[in-house]
Amino acid sequence: MSERWSPRRRYTAAVIAMMMVAAVLIGLGLAGVGRHHAQTAARPDSGAQADRPGAGPAFPSASPTPSPSAPVPSGPPLPPDPTGPDGALTDTGNGNVALTFDDGPNPDWTLQVLALLRQYKIHATFCLIGEQVQEYPQLVQAIVADGHTICNHSWDHDEEMAGKSESYIRSELQRTTDAIEAAAPGTPIKYYRQPGGNWSPQIVQIATEMGMSSLDWSVDPQDWTVPAVSTIENTVLSQTTTGSIVLMHDGGGDRSHTISALGVLLPNLEQRFHLQPMPTVVPSQDPDEIKPSNAA
Repeated sequence: MSERWSPRRRYTAAVIAMMMVAAVLIGLGLAGVGRHHAQTAARPDSGAQADRPGAGPAFPSASPTPSPSAPVPSGPPLPPDPTGPDGALTDTGNGNVALTFDDGPNPDWTLQVLALLRQYKIHATFCLIGEQVQEYPQLVQAIVADGHTICNHSWDHDEEMAGKSESYIRSELQRTTDAIEAAAPGTPIKYYRQPGGNWSPQIVQIATEMGMSSLDWSVDPQDWTVPAVSTIENTVLSQTTTGSIVLMHDGGGDRSHTISALGVLLPNLEQRFHLQPMPTVVPSQDPDEIKPSNAA
């Protein structure tokens, strides 16, 4: 798919550039990153390599006290989190941590992500682009076969959907749901994630009417910009806490740095937290019958 630079992304890049110039001129250290992400990012030079020669940074490896809470129930759309953007979920609600991957499925990266998740017996949530689903239905089948949760991520990653008509928004979501259903019949689709995180009350409402909870995030390493591997690792390991929803990508551009970072992130996070996919079924009310979300 072609690379897209939304007006918000262009604006963010310009602001960052001006901040860098100002820092040089007046000696001030400026910092700040936006929450925005995009479907595609410019690929690094063909000879670019990850900057991590060995193990990642030192972070606690001991497991914290696991959450005794049951996974978040679903079935009907989950109640909106009033602290999230326009009501979209920014927390799992039960102390567990959810890993999410956007903009796939992609033939170069999705299978590598699946292999790593399988290695560590971790289940995640994949937010799929309808056009990609239509082109690579076998990858959707592989995701579903491994027990991961599927999330609708619009038909063509339109980051400016909030300003468009109700019929357009419904079409974007419905076409994607139909493509997922065609690729893997019977797959529960209980979540919708708006491209760029550019939510509106109308988008959240339409998703709810279509049986999907709106899924945002709370940890964003901005791996779509292809930062250094160590940057992805540091951001995720330092910012993830109980209840976090972590955003990463398995599509939309060069994801080699994400793949490399996962080799450090997965074993570390698995030791420190209870990792779960976003749930798609209502768990038993008997706590003794609830199985860990990342059980094999």
